[in-house]
Amino acid sequence: RRMSSGERPKRPLTAYFRFLKDNQTAFREKNPEMSNMELVKKLAGAWKELPASQKQVYEEARKADWRSYEEQLAAYKAQLTPAQTVALKEERRKRLAKRRSFRKKRELTVLGKPKRPRSGFNIFVSENFQQSEGISPAAKLKRLFEMWQNLSSSQKQPYLQLAEDDKVRYENEMKSWEAKMAELGREDLIRSKEQRPKKKTAETVQEAEQAKASPRENKAKLKLKKSEE
Repeated sequence: RRMSSGERPKRPLTAYFRFLKDNQTAFREKNPEMSNMELVKKLAGAWKELPASQKQVYEEARKADWRSYEEQLAAYKAQLTPAQTVALKEERRKRLAKRRSFRKKRELTVLGKPKRPRSGFNIFVSENFQQSEGISPAAKLKRLFEMWQNLSSSQKQPYLQLAEDDKVRYENEMKSWEAKMAELGREDLIRSKEQRPKKKTAETVQEAEQAKASPRENKAKLKLKKSEE
């Protein structure tokens, strides 16, 4: 039988989170005007000032639950086949990788990393999405994709030029941002020389943008196909 990590026993709450769970409702009723962040800070302060004897009550509850958790976990692992163990490890690896990716994206947003440049097709979609025909977003995207495919080279040129301008914007902003990251000691966020784009001649700009847009168009086509299925 295929098992999910959702069946794995849940780790017990720490003493601090038990305190939060027990007192959050009462603190909310006394401070209805506070935001969630302000409320958490107030609860953290209350926990810090809590006498050691009262903290010990929460710690003892955690220890009791932890002993029960270890017994349940041992029983859970004992019923797994080798194949299930491998599958669950892979599921956990993917979940942790996704979590790390989310945290990294959130960190880059906080640090103000410039948004990546858009392709000509992306700009065309953003400008025409609201006015396009179709009830669902997928139907609109399908219609816009067909329209983009039918545009002549001269009709696509304004969008490709805007994409090139946006690329220049991105590179200028990235240079300033990377200089700031160097000052903060975050060299790990700075691109290597191999990752930086090479300068292109005016004659190759349109070809490069079209080549860049092509994979994204194919990705959009694949997404449309899946939605239709």
